[in-house]
Amino acid sequence: MSWIKTIGFEEADGRLKKIYKKVSGPDNNIDNVLKIHSLRPHSLLGHMALYKNVLHNSNNKLPKWYLEALGVYVSYLNQCDYCFEHHFAGFARLLNDQGQSNNFKECVLNNNLENYFDTKYMEGCVYAHKLTLTFNEITESDIINLRKVGFSDGEILEINQVISYFNYVNRTVIGLGIDTEGDILGLSPNNSEDPDNWNHD
Repeated sequence: MSWIKTIGFEEADGRLKKIYKKVSGPDNNIDNVLKIHSLRPHSLLGHMALYKNVLHNSNNKLPKWYLEALGVYVSYLNQCDYCFEHHFAGFARLLNDQGQSNNFKECVLNNNLENYFDTKYMEGCVYAHKLTLTFNEITESDIINLRKVGFSDGEILEINQVISYFNYVNRTVIGLGIDTEGDILGLSPNNSEDPDNWNHD
């Protein structure tokens, strides 16, 4: 499951148990990417606050399926199979169209997302690619390009934060050897109206 010790739901007590109850899925399932924080519950709180507000907050203006798509793409670029599989499942659930979901996955794997997205959403993917793999080459012109295709500055911030979050979590997963054993793919805190609801369903 990982290269460092973790504490499961049944073994947890005190503060960790309270947090686990807040983030648990069916049958008290705790995703391995969250369980990896069990030796330092405060970092689990930080991770979940960031994740919930970046990806699952009703104040975001961009469609959640697009934000998930960016996460899938960044995870692919980082060769993070864990996040790729989890968030592709979440993307497919949101899209609710298996054919379109599979088409997206094929476009990611074949590096031809321009065949899936229109010009506007594709420009967000161009920015994701650059911020993930050649971040030191980012300039103001990259932001200007996002504005030119119709993104507002607030939406650009959303895109930037999703990309940055996935680069963080991809490195957490890869750096600690986290796999999907025992996980239920695609669960997420879906109540976007309540920032304090972290339950995974």
